[in-house]
Amino acid sequence: MSLTTAPAAPARARPAAVGARGHRADIDGLRAVAVLLVAAYHVWFGRVSGGVDVFLMLTGFFITASLVRSATGGGLRYGAFLARLAARLVPTAAIVVLATLGGTWLLLSEIRWRDAPREAAAALLYHTNWHLALDSVDYLARDGDVSPFQHFWSLSVQGQFYLVWPVLVAAAVWAARRRGSDPRPLLAVALSAVFTLSLAYSVLMTRADQPWAYFDTGARMWELALGGLLALALTRIDLPRGPRVALGWAGLVSLVLCGALLQVSSVFPGYAALWPTLAAAAVVAAGPRGSALGVDQLLALRPLRYLGSISYALYLWHWPLLVFYLSVTGRDLATPLGGAAVIAVSVALAAATTPAADRLAALGRGGGRRAALKGTAVALACLLPVLLTAGAWFGYQSTERDRLSALAEEGGGYPGAEGDGTAADLPVYPPLAWAAEDAPRTYDDGCNQTTAAAEVIVCEYGSDAPVRTVALVGGSHAAHWFPALEDLALEHDWRVVNIVKGACLFTDAPQTYRGEPYTACAEWNRGVMAELDRLRPDTVFTTGTTTSLDTSAGYGEEQVVDGYVERWRELDGMGIGVVAVRDTPRFGFDVPGCLAGAAPEECTSAPGESMAEVSPLEGLDLPENVTVLDLTDRFCDTDVCRPVIGNVLVYWDSSHIGATFMRTLAPELERRWAAAEGW
Repeated sequence: MSLTTAPAAPARARPAAVGARGHRADIDGLRAVAVLLVAAYHVWFGRVSGGVDVFLMLTGFFITASLVRSATGGGLRYGAFLARLAARLVPTAAIVVLATLGGTWLLLSEIRWRDAPREAAAALLYHTNWHLALDSVDYLARDGDVSPFQHFWSLSVQGQFYLVWPVLVAAAVWAARRRGSDPRPLLAVALSAVFTLSLAYSVLMTRADQPWAYFDTGARMWELALGGLLALALTRIDLPRGPRVALGWAGLVSLVLCGALLQVSSVFPGYAALWPTLAAAAVVAAGPRGSALGVDQLLALRPLRYLGSISYALYLWHWPLLVFYLSVTGRDLATPLGGAAVIAVSVALAAATTPAADRLAALGRGGGRRAALKGTAVALACLLPVLLTAGAWFGYQSTERDRLSALAEEGGGYPGAEGDGTAADLPVYPPLAWAAEDAPRTYDDGCNQTTAAAEVIVCEYGSDAPVRTVALVGGSHAAHWFPALEDLALEHDWRVVNIVKGACLFTDAPQTYRGEPYTACAEWNRGVMAELDRLRPDTVFTTGTTTSLDTSAGYGEEQVVDGYVERWRELDGMGIGVVAVRDTPRFGFDVPGCLAGAAPEECTSAPGESMAEVSPLEGLDLPENVTVLDLTDRFCDTDVCRPVIGNVLVYWDSSHIGATFMRTLAPELERRWAAAEGW
């Protein structure tokens, strides 16, 4: 049977074939159900519903059908295909992104300003999912810092799918033609291979690193391949009326229940995502015109069909509006009325923007070169102004940051740890929007190992012929001392050897990360000891205690971690000295985020919230090679720890010290270290 020829009418009504152009009103209704689930779960429950997975499956369904029509008809033109898609998708996305940039500036904390232009560009250039994937494995990424562009991750997955799927379909059709056979079986084999390999990868990655897998295109491709397989198999589905009615209702009910019964955000994709995708596939396979009792009768109702027709724009609008609403109201979840207002405004905006976008998309329809050029022009005309706006905003922020940086270096208005309090006539440095950039440069240098890997990364700074070599070893709370150590190295002709891994303490005692055994940390620690035995530095600089916000004992659960002292004894046996610095206080909130909406006096923390009343290092039987340093008084007074000292921002998140402040602490670190060791 030719793909472009309709089959003879069967005894029972079947769903439209992959090559057919008939419109499925019930699928419009299915889209409406999916987008309403997405919006409702986001707005009122702060959860994920599985509705996005339905859109991924349907994308595979429709795109495969469209590509097969083109490839077996007049031929598949890759550029024209992408131009048509761009003309259809980019205008709405550009409108929403531009409005979201404006809303971010007007309604969100300035903490979000630095990232907003880059996130806008990622959204329009279809790689938001990889930005989020990288954040998901970044130990230092801010918690709770929700981006109004975050929902573009699924569109990015689809955009990457659009790039590769035409090549796959065209290759299968070409190979089938060479053999003089129907391309459908060969394409089914190719899609089955993609489905199987991607699903297997998804299951493995979800077990190994679920946050990464959630945004990984490779772990999601099977959902789109499932839609493609459904498009190919649709004409072969020949169920009696009763089973088809039951299949449709079972699919719809299962889809609605998915988000309620599964914690989608923490178990997807993997095999769990088969639930919503197969449920939606069942609805599609059940097809229309089966019975007056069929689910298609419900899904084809005019209100659902209309919502389905604007579902793309509705999906784009609902998330930034929700983020703005929650920011303005200071809530974590919407109220019933507030959430209803968010959804109502989203529907209104979607209804307004969809017709305008459709008129622009019409310019890119058709298969000729002229239509392709028009489609490309439409996409670029919408894309470029928004990208230029985002770039201009980012450039302005960068210029302002550089101006404040020069101001901080010129005068005595920014003493940091050498000063006290704040001056009302001077802005805090670094600017709050750029606080996250104030981490030690070792992170940008790739010198701090991530939580996932176990390889020991060694980076050396300072003199090539040092009079003293200091190895900085430990987790991120050891890492934030690097700027002060680097300043001392430059002044005294030292070398600093950076050996750091996120969330990994310098001990052989068992550790956990995100509730799981931290095996990469244990392996890394073994490698560190071997590296120190090879390097033989004069001193290992590390944290001597670990602070915590666990106040179950009546004060901060600061402690000398199991294995610390034993490790220091090992170093003593190797002839290596140890400087054990008391850990720094932790705030129970994002400090720059607090300062963006409140005065410094309102963003303080008590020492006892994370620290013991007396340093746990006092009174311990320590090896003779250990020097203990305690600079807590430079971060806290007797009863308060301040977020800004000497007009310099102390923390760039909730617990990590900024590089700028740490450099101002270098002179005091030198004085106390020299006094303790007599140099």
